[in-house]
Amino acid sequence: MREALWVIPTLSYLGFVVLALYGRGLTPSRAAVVGVGTVGISALLVLALAIEFMTSPPPGHAYVQVLWQWMEVEGFRPPVSLRLDALSVIMMLVITGVGFLIHLYSAEFMRGEEGYSRFFAYMNLFVGSMLVLVLADNLLLLYLGWEGVGLCSYLLIGFWYRDPENGYAARKAFVVTRVGDTAFAIALFLIFTHLGTLDIQEAMQQAGRTWGADSGMAIAAAALLLGGAVGKSAQLPLQVWLPDAMAGPTPVSALIHAATMVTAGVYLIARTHVLFALAPPVMLAVAVIGAATLLLAGFSALTQWDIKRALAYSTISQIGYMFLALGVGAWSAALFHFMTHAFFKALLFLGAGAVIMNLHHEHDMGKMGGLRTQLPLTFWTFLIGASSLSALPVVTAGFYSKDLILHNVGTSESGSLWLWGAGVLGAFLTSLYSFRMVFLTFFGEAKGKASGKPGPLIRIPLVVLAFFSLVAGLVEMPSLFAYAGLDVHLFTRFLQTTLPGITASPLPLSVEIGRELIIEALQLGGILLAYMLFLYKPGIAGVVARTPWGEALQRLWRSGWGFDRVYSVFFIRPFVWIARVNREDAVDLPYVGMIWAGFKANRFLSRTQSGKVRWYAAGIGLGALVLLGIVVLL
Repeated sequence: MREALWVIPTLSYLGFVVLALYGRGLTPSRAAVVGVGTVGISALLVLALAIEFMTSPPPGHAYVQVLWQWMEVEGFRPPVSLRLDALSVIMMLVITGVGFLIHLYSAEFMRGEEGYSRFFAYMNLFVGSMLVLVLADNLLLLYLGWEGVGLCSYLLIGFWYRDPENGYAARKAFVVTRVGDTAFAIALFLIFTHLGTLDIQEAMQQAGRTWGADSGMAIAAAALLLGGAVGKSAQLPLQVWLPDAMAGPTPVSALIHAATMVTAGVYLIARTHVLFALAPPVMLAVAVIGAATLLLAGFSALTQWDIKRALAYSTISQIGYMFLALGVGAWSAALFHFMTHAFFKALLFLGAGAVIMNLHHEHDMGKMGGLRTQLPLTFWTFLIGASSLSALPVVTAGFYSKDLILHNVGTSESGSLWLWGAGVLGAFLTSLYSFRMVFLTFFGEAKGKASGKPGPLIRIPLVVLAFFSLVAGLVEMPSLFAYAGLDVHLFTRFLQTTLPGITASPLPLSVEIGRELIIEALQLGGILLAYMLFLYKPGIAGVVARTPWGEALQRLWRSGWGFDRVYSVFFIRPFVWIARVNREDAVDLPYVGMIWAGFKANRFLSRTQSGKVRWYAAGIGLGALVLLGIVVLL
């Protein structure tokens, strides 16, 4: 079965080729069969491959499949090769599994839209590129998949390109992520120049032997890789593109901007963890960036009225938790939260899409309300997703993954009380903004009438994702549960064949219980406060919002802490001003001069073409005399 590894990404690319070349001639049903079917078959292959990998792992718990020699330049011979290990298995299961459900949902959600087959072509291209990214055995092939998902992000965000705002959002995402991609590209040059290889495993071994801990080169390489991760995963200070990316269709938000692409930065850091372990200052930066991002995005999510923008800021915040875990060396905890987050955030986006579709494309939560009776299935599945996002204790998958992160941050030798406190405050904010969405959308007075109920292709993904949002966390139990005989750490043990365990200091039982009680009290307190402010006594929130400081904070948080304005003042406007002043680009002056000289010479010589034969004869004679004179004199 492992020999068929190359088939998995190839199927998605094949679907893209068929839809791109013949999509206009296909009926919507056939286009959906191609788009959904190729990803569905890939998901089945990945499931079979994962079962085989777990039951009979390959030697060394890794399998490398070399497909062909990519290029050979001055001794640089990168192959096109795929690596199957525990990390790539987890990533593939999420990409193809969640990706298939979102494709299935899209078959109904996007029906009737112009460019139906084009949409599935882009989605298939994205899935194929993401699979290449996580399967790549060398950094150059990984970078190819990295740029592929960036291209697809641009195409899908701007899918409804006739609206100029959508085109602007697509360009913004492309430009902002290019900043991080440039840092990633420079890191590749640095790694190859100093280590002589881009093979990931070999480069990590060479880094440990050549650079050592706290080496300046290790710090520089890790910092550049972090720059790439920050851009793709929408972390501070490059998080500004993700809220605007909600301009794309809702399935795009669910697939690219919640479940897969934005977690590519998390995957990159985990895959090159050896290099980051050699650079403690960069590891600290990863943790601090994650902590700051999860808090700033959490406050911003509290003030959004567009349901998709609220979920976008939530995504930024939850990826901040993953960065926080990576920064303290809790590699498995970060990937565990990646998995559970993919389920409940995709569920929330798809649930929001069902609401938007049945309310005639209304996004404003202030114009919703009372939908729990009109859309009962959407309500219950959305409630499950919000509960998992809020880490409702014991019964949701989000509880287990977020608890593991906070436990590791609190006990890790690289953690601190400040980082733990930021994570706990973020948990309170998450509960508050999650149930604000639930109460504003599904409770209270109905302000709109749903046009109908979702069809089966929308209901099935909602139910399946809701199921996994509840049970997916049971593969990893909190450490406190071990005292009750539930010592389950299947996820961590599976990943330990690829990622090292965390170095942690055990805490007294009383301290662990106390910390757990604080976390759960704040999470449940956030839900209770959301109930008080947005359902039981909604006037209180209005009174607070109308105070001078309340209005100021709302403006600040709703604008994403003013990052767009800062970038506009310090980067965009100066660049536009320079471009206007330098319309006659100095670099172009020599070429402009050549054009001017050619134009003048043409006008002068064109005057000699009078059409009068006697003048042509005189010219020939004069030219002959000049040539004879030259011959005689020289």
